[in-house]
Amino acid sequence: MGIRRDMTRRDFLAGLAAAGGALAARAAPAAPAASTRPTALSEAQEREKVEAALPDRAPASPAKPRKLLIFDLNVGYGGHPSARTANLAFTLMGRKTGAFETTVSKDPQVFRPESLRQFDAVFFNNTVGNLFQDADLRGSLVDFVYGGGLMGVHGTTVAFTRWTERAREDWPEFGVMLGARGANHRASDEHVFIKLDDPHHPVNRPFGGEGFDYRSEFFRVHDPYSRRRVRVLFSIDTTKTDMNQGPAYGKLVRADGDYALAWVRSYGRGRVFQCTIAHAPSVFWDRRMLEFYLGAAQFALGDLAAPAAPSAMLTPAVRAQEKLGWRVGLEAGAGDGEASLLDSAERAARMGLLYFGGVLGRPVGQDVQAPFGPGLTDDQRRQVRLKLDAVGVRLLACTVPQLPADPAGWRAVLEFARKMGIEAIVTPPPAEADAGAVARLCREYDVALGGVAPADSAESLKEIVRLRVKPVMLSVKDAKGVEQVNRAAIEAAR
Repeated sequence: MGIRRDMTRRDFLAGLAAAGGALAARAAPAAPAASTRPTALSEAQEREKVEAALPDRAPASPAKPRKLLIFDLNVGYGGHPSARTANLAFTLMGRKTGAFETTVSKDPQVFRPESLRQFDAVFFNNTVGNLFQDADLRGSLVDFVYGGGLMGVHGTTVAFTRWTERAREDWPEFGVMLGARGANHRASDEHVFIKLDDPHHPVNRPFGGEGFDYRSEFFRVHDPYSRRRVRVLFSIDTTKTDMNQGPAYGKLVRADGDYALAWVRSYGRGRVFQCTIAHAPSVFWDRRMLEFYLGAAQFALGDLAAPAAPSAMLTPAVRAQEKLGWRVGLEAGAGDGEASLLDSAERAARMGLLYFGGVLGRPVGQDVQAPFGPGLTDDQRRQVRLKLDAVGVRLLACTVPQLPADPAGWRAVLEFARKMGIEAIVTPPPAEADAGAVARLCREYDVALGGVAPADSAESLKEIVRLRVKPVMLSVKDAKGVEQVNRAAIEAAR
């Protein structure tokens, strides 16, 4: 769908005239002054400002040396001047804190599978336009993100759109993966008061639990954005912000009054982050924003543990389960023993669950007339991804009723599991002679062998609480089981 048709490229470019981005004082909003529009700095001056603002340490210790790919190509658009500053800030920040090293590229070939294997996350840095159309590269990127990390800032919400055709949508799944589309905005020095929707979230830690005000260019995003899809970190406080200040570029009013500015989400196993505050270079010499972006990068890379359950699903029980590190899902094949994969997903959603288990070889169901397994085509896997996202559940575990006959068969199953975001395989124990090879393959694909604990009795739950066990998934069979585990979680989290 993309940006509204009456928003032209000229409209968007007009918003680039001002720089904005400095933290405003906590007084009532003042009229934009000429001083909010500084002249451009030289590269040396920008570097000096960035270096002075770099965080001293990372919020998490890297589990291993991390590599972040920064992609900053624009197509049909001149690019934001802040992209260069962001490249510098992330590179220096990763180096100083030891959190990661960066590779910066404009070459789409960097998304070949053999290239992506070296990275832990991809950062689309203010990427506007239809970046590449090669279906193989797009498929490779989704497979990577479904098991890795993705970051976006500001113009990334109009990546993979035909920008010179009024941002016409070209790749809907990218918008689904990121969590939103659109670039409608007011002036680039709009004064906005920001509320922390999740004040204690680890990525929000630099803000100390308090909202703040800021001057920048703030996008109002549209579908597929929904709080049933994303965990909103912060948004515009409409009770304090003048929502009609300055010129308007595109459709700005949302019927729900929900103007999210930053969020995280899961896409399969993928850790996704997006924030619109990245229009001006000055954002990247703002120490608090750099601390925020460092935490976001460590979340995407897999080192900063942070919850991503959608905001609309945050019941007291879900919050308690997050605190305990529990993920509760529908047991594979529970209920109707012949239920298709997608039927099970819908049943899990109706029960208020965020996760479920599948069974290898069962029908996928609905429009995908094929058994669930390595034989699915790329298009069939895409359909499954999109249907699971629409339902709002993750396929966390998979039962393999019969062991593959040889290591090549195991590798095919584990590679498929990784591409589908599966974290655990449940299967009969392998023969003693094969156990070592199977264990090595599981480590290679980062898929657990087992790790699904039944939560079907009060006794088993008490033992899990007592031992502080954090299995890949706690499985339940029915609504009674959900109620039981919810009560246990709330009690244990007190």
